Amino acid sequence: MQLLVAVINQEEKLDEILPGLVELGVTGATILPSEGMGRMLSHDIPIFAGLEALAAYSRPRNHTLLSVLHDSKVEAVIALLQDICGDFQQPSTGIVFTVPLSRVVGLAPELGGRP
Repeated sequence: MQLLVAVINQEEKLDEILPGLVELGVTGATILPSEGMGRMLSHDIPIFAGLEALAAYSRPRNHTLLSVLHDSKVEAVIALLQDICGDFQQPSTGIVFTVPLSRVVGLAPELGGRP
């Protein structure tokens, strides 16, 4: 199993992502509002106050999606995210990565948890 972490820079994309995940059989995810380091620095630390003004765009806050996936679903989920959000290699698109999980407790049986 893998923990998929995806930072989605365009909040409106969640309206497409969540139904797409369900279609792939992913029925559980946690979505957290999040903020990037550059945005935090530009607002909270005076020496970096001009940083946001130098940016070519003003990006809204993003959202971080967390989901425990079977290994077999990881590639399909990443493909879905890139189809909806665009190429993650491009700036300001977002980021996605997975972390292998050695133990998961608390998932419903159909998701790989124990009854």
